[in-house]
Amino acid sequence: MALKFIHTKIEELMYGVTFNPKSLTGKIAFNTSTIKEEDLDEALTIFKMASSSGLKVGPYLKVVESGEDFNGVSPARGYCGILTVCSITIDGVLLKAGIPVRHTCGGIIQVHDKKPLRFTEILRYDATTMDPLDVFMSQEMTSVLEMIGTGSGKVLANVREVPMVAKDHIESLFMDLMDAEFEGVLELGEPNADILEVPVTRGHIGIAIIGGHNSMAAVQEHGIDISVEAIAGLADVRDMVKIG
Repeated sequence: MALKFIHTKIEELMYGVTFNPKSLTGKIAFNTSTIKEEDLDEALTIFKMASSSGLKVGPYLKVVESGEDFNGVSPARGYCGILTVCSITIDGVLLKAGIPVRHTCGGIIQVHDKKPLRFTEILRYDATTMDPLDVFMSQEMTSVLEMIGTGSGKVLANVREVPMVAKDHIESLFMDLMDAEFEGVLELGEPNADILEVPVTRGHIGIAIIGGHNSMAAVQEHGIDISVEAIAGLADVRDMVKIG
């Protein structure tokens, strides 16, 4: 069987996103976490803490219990799944508006006083069959709980490039997303300029977006066993519930 690079999976899922931030309708991309049933309440508390600290892509989640099946998520006995918004949702909104999006890398961002400073580690999407954020989370390289508690730490994020001629249109779309509580955009770069010390292709703008993994990484840092499937699928936003 041929290897499938992660950027191919991203493109497939991004194309299926139909979310409209103005009407709050359509399909969003989601990540899936699997935990033991007895850890659910504690994990959800941490998810809410991460969300209120700004470490979320969007304000929705869904719990899938053992014995249920939701869009291909079917936890084993004694386990449950937590679906959260994947950052591919934002890319899908841009794509549906006619703006091509190219993922370049994912990695660790150093944050100080709630301000992103720079990427300290990155992996390129076009050179791996795994999601870079999965890799960094599995290596326990984050300090998300520290970020939640102090405003400083190391969190997961990714970078994509878009044509610089679309900057005004992108800013308008990001305002619509903010109004819909999709607050995952960390930084919109300038044309032909590095973003958080990551090089950007000439003629393009870099966009840094918070990784949907951060709440999961916080749960892991707390000592709760959690398994993650990134870029897991698509779901109607009306089937999700607000975090809070």
